[in-house]
Amino acid sequence: MPNQYGFNVPPRPEGATAALVLADGTVFWGYGLGAATTKVGEVCFNTSMTGYQEILTDPSYAGQIITFTFPHIGNVGANDADIETITPPARGLVLRAPVTDPSNYRATRHLDDWLKSHDLPGISGIDTRKLTRRIRDQGAPNGALCHAPDGNLDIAELHRLAAEWPGLEGMDLAKEVSCRQTYKWEETRWAFADGERPEGYGTLNSPKKRVVAIDYGAKRNILRCLASAGCEVTVVPATSTLEDILRHEPDGVFLANGPGDPAATGDYAVTVIRELVERDMPVFGICLGHQMLALAMGGKTGKMERGHRGANHPVRDNETGKVEITSQNHGFVVLPDTLPDNVEVTHVSLFDGTVEGLKVRGKPVFSVQHHPEASPGPHDSHYLFTRFVDMMDRK
Repeated sequence: MPNQYGFNVPPRPEGATAALVLADGTVFWGYGLGAATTKVGEVCFNTSMTGYQEILTDPSYAGQIITFTFPHIGNVGANDADIETITPPARGLVLRAPVTDPSNYRATRHLDDWLKSHDLPGISGIDTRKLTRRIRDQGAPNGALCHAPDGNLDIAELHRLAAEWPGLEGMDLAKEVSCRQTYKWEETRWAFADGERPEGYGTLNSPKKRVVAIDYGAKRNILRCLASAGCEVTVVPATSTLEDILRHEPDGVFLANGPGDPAATGDYAVTVIRELVERDMPVFGICLGHQMLALAMGGKTGKMERGHRGANHPVRDNETGKVEITSQNHGFVVLPDTLPDNVEVTHVSLFDGTVEGLKVRGKPVFSVQHHPEASPGPHDSHYLFTRFVDMMDRK
């Protein structure tokens, strides 16, 4: 109904302690969870049925408020193992159903408690189907999410915050989530107890290749997959120079995933990547790394209206015809018509035909837009890590 706000605000339900207000004035009332605070960001949705803790700690979600389309989020609790980075970069989460008590043998704490410890607010009781349709049809909006246990919710102020937030286009977030110092990574992928080792993550004992991973916002499970493939991984900051990388004498270089606008991050990353390609260095890029490889080769990227976020996205390998079910999280995409003749599109999305993979002809260089480390998600694309090692073997 029209009121003093100048836009329509639905009736406030009894006991509401949270609100999500979009930049266009759309208001969603709900019930708060997690930290009692206000956060502003781009509102997106993720269709995954599992792995909410990995999603919330994925550095690629920096600057975003995540709407989970699956209603039962939080029912397996939280732990200290299923994280992709120590400090969750997401701004908040939107849920349909209230968070229930944990029901999983690996849980060590309630999701609500975990959210509070990381200053992350959440809202439940939202019609997430309506919000998802809004994002699908009109693009990802900016929004302000407030959890106020006392019920003191200033809708006009939340609208102002959402309307004035600049958005992700043109924003370099890789510097915010990248490591500050170089470090080694030796942890391998999770495995169940098999008589030879206990349940949990392992340790790389006999490395075969040296890989430098440029950290634009690297997920831990990507680094674990590299280690499981026999790679001794040295992680370097996003702003590392060519000299910083080559002094580690790598057999190959990995371009990590990450958040924000690839064109903004490319201001300092593209020259380094181009020099690596010119030196015939084996290069493997994922997500933001894939997009910046395209920029380094002369291509362009663009902002998507709604992005790809979920663990059920079909991708076709153009070389084999095989269809892989993949995990995805990106809001920018490589524009195929801008790619030079020496760059070949290797994978495409079967949802919308967008570019999902590239290779540079005559060079040991390739990349994918999706997340083959599957955290969360299917394992169909794990072979890409072996492909990277094979390229280094042939070099």
